[in-house]
Amino acid sequence: MIPLQAVTPAALTEAIPGVPIEEARRIVGAIHRHDRLPAVVRNVRRITLDRVRAAGALPTLAVRGAQCSRIDPFVKYSLSTPGGEVVETVRIPLERHGRYSVCVSSQAGCGLGCAFCGTARLGFQRNLETWEIIEQVHVVRRGLNRVQGQRVHGIVFQGMGEPLANLDNVIESIHVANEPSGLAIDGRAITVCTAGLPAGIRRLAREAPAVRLALSIASPIPSVRRRLMPIDLAFPLAEVLDAALEHSMVTGLAPMWSFTLLDGVNDSVHDARSLAQLARDFRRRGGLRPRISIVPFNPIDPAGPQSFVRSSHDREAAFRRVLSEAGLPSHKRYSGGADILGACGQLAGSHAQHTGQMPFVALTPPPVDD
Repeated sequence: MIPLQAVTPAALTEAIPGVPIEEARRIVGAIHRHDRLPAVVRNVRRITLDRVRAAGALPTLAVRGAQCSRIDPFVKYSLSTPGGEVVETVRIPLERHGRYSVCVSSQAGCGLGCAFCGTARLGFQRNLETWEIIEQVHVVRRGLNRVQGQRVHGIVFQGMGEPLANLDNVIESIHVANEPSGLAIDGRAITVCTAGLPAGIRRLAREAPAVRLALSIASPIPSVRRRLMPIDLAFPLAEVLDAALEHSMVTGLAPMWSFTLLDGVNDSVHDARSLAQLARDFRRRGGLRPRISIVPFNPIDPAGPQSFVRSSHDREAAFRRVLSEAGLPSHKRYSGGADILGACGQLAGSHAQHTGQMPFVALTPPPVDD
């Protein structure tokens, strides 16, 4: 059966003979508006609907639970796949009231082994199908009040898994998300985050040129990066940046460089100067100036011993000051949902594993103090 929430109109006409493109657009639009295939779709023949119903289905992810952060308006969902794997998705509030991004998972688990990421502890389980990625967005939308104008504005492929290791399904899901009769999300509001797979970066530039790229840097110093991110042994940062440079030149979009500060590991003045030199070289070679996002480390298991410690305010300030003096403004990322293990690096199915079931709570964010 064809998972109907995971096809574009063109793919629907190709998969089901006798479905014209005009009717396919209306059917796809109805599915994404109503979360189902209605009995009647305006200006679509019954014979067409019958063909689609006979060939398609709308599979779902079971919602095991959802938790609202008590310190900020983030919501983390724990979802079960048909195979029983647990994946996590986070609803992220944006500055404009009523708009949200969805942090989606692209794999169950992850096989890259980044030392500062909780998902790495799970190991790789499997790639998620296109419909499983899109369905995460649908789950989040069901918790929004569309009458009040709440809506999903963007998608961040920054949940569990390495998106570029599941690139076929990730690109298909981007096309569905970007499709005007699908989720209708602007490509510039979609970001794909990667630990660094050069071939995938180049393919992303070719097949989804409107989508933004984010790279996890961890350290500009090879020996340190390899300890933090074993993928660097196969794909050194220099190769990754060559691919990112091509992406920048093809798409006209500056990459984001995500840098998780770890106390005494990668947060010295020397580390900052090395990062600044790397960014200057990137721009000099013809790329756009990278947007540097400083990410505070979030404990993977707050109840247990920690391998790393978050950098102090003073060390973070000194690090960012070096970048600023080099003409490289940086942005400190706010990682919301830390109290529910929903912040950057914390997604590991932890609540589902520890308790077997996350409580499902009302999806109304708590009030935020001015």
